[in-house]
Amino acid sequence: MLKVSIIGATGYAGAELLSILYRHPQVEITHITSESHTGKKFSEIYPHLNGIYNQTLESLNDIEKIGGDSDFIFIALPHGHAMDVGKKLESLPVRIIDLGADYRFSDTSIYESWYNVPHTHKNAPRVYGLAEIYREEIRNAKIIGNAGCFTTASILALAPLVRHHLIDVNTIIIDAKSGVSGAGRSPKLGNHFPELYDNFKAYNVAHHRHTPEIEQALEDIGGEKIILNFTPHLVPMSRGILATCYANIKENCTAGTIDAAFQKMYGNEKFIRVLGRDAYPETKFVRGSNYCDIAWHIDERTGRVIVLSAIDNLVKGAAGQAVQNFNIAAGLEEDIALDFVPIYP
Repeated sequence: MLKVSIIGATGYAGAELLSILYRHPQVEITHITSESHTGKKFSEIYPHLNGIYNQTLESLNDIEKIGGDSDFIFIALPHGHAMDVGKKLESLPVRIIDLGADYRFSDTSIYESWYNVPHTHKNAPRVYGLAEIYREEIRNAKIIGNAGCFTTASILALAPLVRHHLIDVNTIIIDAKSGVSGAGRSPKLGNHFPELYDNFKAYNVAHHRHTPEIEQALEDIGGEKIILNFTPHLVPMSRGILATCYANIKENCTAGTIDAAFQKMYGNEKFIRVLGRDAYPETKFVRGSNYCDIAWHIDERTGRVIVLSAIDNLVKGAAGQAVQNFNIAAGLEEDIALDFVPIYP
């Protein structure tokens, strides 16, 4: 059994993580923490897990003890907080999977410029945690910076086209929509029911923090500089992301070439369902699962390819991806505890 602790267990991602790990035959939960609910039972915060997780929530005050008791630690805290935990645990053999943004960037100056927070653990050995792209690097990583939700949907949609140099990377536009759970559990005016219901809006246009994360991964995959447009939208549902990605097709690139690129890259992937050309992924078809559904359309009139991808932002976009990375890092079968079907309807 592997001893696992979760730092920041009472956010939506932390609760989803516990729900998934309950199914994991190789995991023993040793510590769960929450600074806002210290001393309470987890089931008081999330009654749907009553009788499943009744552990008392701890504080981070003795992080070294938590680290010493654990083989792996999942950090589910807002950006800016994981670095302190990572620094305090760097001398211990415990391995870290950070669901936040602190360890996602190879160039910490990019993190600092987009998140407006000093990076205090610049030399930490870290790997970007998008399993289908960085599987081999994840196997032996000390710290895994779990990919973000919008980024997962967008990178997976575009990676085959970028890897095989089938598109003009300077023409990439990503238009993505997310359910409100992606904004976290803390109440905010924009997430208040009367504000959100029967509404549909864009936000952080040209400034969303997932933009450089998408660019970093696609540059790494394709080997060339990329600057793209990413526009996120909020829709009145609790879960799900649908990303619509546009790019100009290069000359002499055929529909068959594009079809082959997706099949070659993802044909054997457990959690990527390649729906094919002219299909339509939907968020409800992946709800509550670790799947990413991908399809593409070719607009011959404009010379563009349009790729659609759908994920559950709390599973493949957060906790499910973290468990997938954990399984890889622990040398286990990648789909352990993740082989559940989407919830429908």
